[in-house]
Amino acid sequence: MNRALAAGLVLLGVAGAGVVLGLLLIAPSGSPPAPSSSPPPTTRTSASPAPSAVDTAAVNVLSRAIVDAITAHDSAAFGKLTCRPQSAEALAGLQRTWDAAGPVTATLKEPPEVRGESATAKVHVEAAGGTKDTPFPLHKEDGRWCVPG
Repeated sequence: MNRALAAGLVLLGVAGAGVVLGLLLIAPSGSPPAPSSSPPPTTRTSASPAPSAVDTAAVNVLSRAIVDAITAHDSAAFGKLTCRPQSAEALAGLQRTWDAAGPVTATLKEPPEVRGESATAKVHVEAAGGTKDTPFPLHKEDGRWCVPG
């Protein structure tokens, strides 16, 4: 795979992961559970509730939009998927990286994982220079799922 594409994907993944990690570190942990005389349920191993069908569907749509933007080399479309508006300079840099990579094929490696207001979409990219799997952190902000960073 072209080094420029790989570097762009890695930088995007690292930036997003840093934002998600920061959010997780500063998020309130919630109140302690109320005492109960019955044992806790054993069917779920996670402390977070199961994702809603609406959140799961929204994360799937966002994940496919990421794949489409990468495949089309459309940095403007990708910029619309981010939680914060991206500068023209940042989008131009991403566009240069994608243009230098040449034709690519991007797919979802597996269904996205939704955990509360965070999720991860693993994107598999194939290009002339090889393949790369990149986890894209996703976040729900003001009722909208987006790519942090």
